[in-house]
Order: sequence, then structure tokens, then C-alpha cells
Amino acid sequence: MFEPSSRYASIDDAIFENKSGEKVAYKRRRFLPNADDMIFLQEITITGGDRLDRIAARVAGDPEQYWRICDANVCMHPLEVTNEPGRVIRIARPWR
Repeated sequence: MFEPSSRYASIDDAIFENKSGEKVAYKRRRFLPNADDMIFLQEITITGGDRLDRIAARVAGDPEQYWRICDANVCMHPLEVTNEPGRVIRIARPWR
């Protein structure tokens, strides 16, 4: 259902059975990984107009990997990472 590089690819599926007996498949909840367990490669200072997809394209070669930067900076939403010019964000090494 999800691309192998998706943040949800490694999350287990679960089944919910409603009152009428219909079974509905869904992904279990994804928790942010512990940033303290990550190895960081670099830091980037956010400037006005920075976008996380562009930063991900520059450092990881894939704009869709923006979520990895979110994880490294303990943010659920991409705008949390770039909404404050001058903020220093962390880029973690590639992972599994």
C-alpha cells in the first residue's frame, strides 16, 4: 500500500471488525523515533523561504524524504521545522 521509502512502510497492519462483522484494515499508529538514538551528520540554519522538501532534495536526493528531517527534529508537521528563520535543524544519517 505504501512505497518502501514511506514513513509508514514498516508499520504493521491491523484489522478492525465493526459491529456488522465487516473487517477494515488499517495501519497501526506511528510514533516518532527517539532523536537521541540518531547519528547526526550536519546542521542547517533555516532562512526565510526555506522549504523542507527542498532541503530533503538537497541533502537526501529525494524531496519525499522530508519526514526523516521531521523525525530528527522531533516534529510531526513539516512546517514546524521551517517556520522559524534562524532555527538550526539536524540532519540524521541515512537509516534502515
